[in-house]
Amino acid sequence: MTVRFEGRVTRGGWTLDVDGLDIGEGVTAVVGANGTGKTTLGRAVAGLERLERGRLEISGNVVDDPASGVFVPAHLRTVGMVFQDHRLFGHLRVIDNVAFGLRRAGIERAAARRQAGEMLERVGVDSETWSKRPAALSGGQRQRVAVARALAPEPDVLIVDEPLASVDAAGRARLRSLLRDAPASQVLLITHDPVDVATLARRLVVLDAGTVASRGSVAEVTASPGCEWAATFLGANVVPGQAHRTSVTTGSGLVLTVASEADGPVYVTFPAHAVTLHRDRPAGSARNTWQAELERVDVDGERARVHLAGPLAVRADITRRSADELELRPGLTVWASLKATELTVVT
Repeated sequence: MTVRFEGRVTRGGWTLDVDGLDIGEGVTAVVGANGTGKTTLGRAVAGLERLERGRLEISGNVVDDPASGVFVPAHLRTVGMVFQDHRLFGHLRVIDNVAFGLRRAGIERAAARRQAGEMLERVGVDSETWSKRPAALSGGQRQRVAVARALAPEPDVLIVDEPLASVDAAGRARLRSLLRDAPASQVLLITHDPVDVATLARRLVVLDAGTVASRGSVAEVTASPGCEWAATFLGANVVPGQAHRTSVTTGSGLVLTVASEADGPVYVTFPAHAVTLHRDRPAGSARNTWQAELERVDVDGERARVHLAGPLAVRADITRRSADELELRPGLTVWASLKATELTVVT
């Protein structure tokens, strides 16, 4: 099952123009700077924006083709969408918001409510909340309800726009697990979070100025990001670990010192340019220091991206001159170091 998108969408004076995009099974992350067309792409697949020209197919069925006059409205597409601003029905109670799509599918009210309740439990919304209306909920609760509403009818395609932005730490872990195991054949994940990409995505689509700058597996797009924004974004390293105050123990046993306190499972993120490389162990009191094996060096102009193995499988961005001075080559053992202030802890 595949989503095939080729076409143009114009919103006011701004245009999304896609020259051909196949979205296969699993989670595909759509990334890009603000205003590059990520949400517009999702809305077009969902049927909330019409193509000006082109063609959109979902699972082999044409749902938008201006040349032939075909347009399948949103409520007839097997697509679920979680909006950035939730878009819950304010006049409906939580349980009925989630049951809405099930009722539209013809499921009897009691059965729809029962299934809605099961989904609310899965996303972590307790039964005391089910009779409330959205205005009485916190932002995180509304986000969980929005995810439950989209998942309940088991759509073929699920579109989630910044799904974890307002959710607490426990909620993020739970929702990531749900999105990873969602019954939808395709999940289109619109995100600015490198942790989402590292933990959920099988493929990446990079949008830049309304066009597709790069697409492919995470590894392929990381190697050829297509634009400067994506190169910086995909240079972010994501390391899981267990936090205790200002220390994070990684899976390999390496302990990182961080600047902010946390407890429990976390991800530590840091940009590739924050990693400093040395031929000999650096002098001084730097706590975040370890030995690593150099796997490869990718040179692009004056920049060299160094791929490291060892206690942390991470990337380092250094200048080409520095790479030459260090005489870097595959198989070489180097020392790597990080400043605690460069590390961000994500719960």
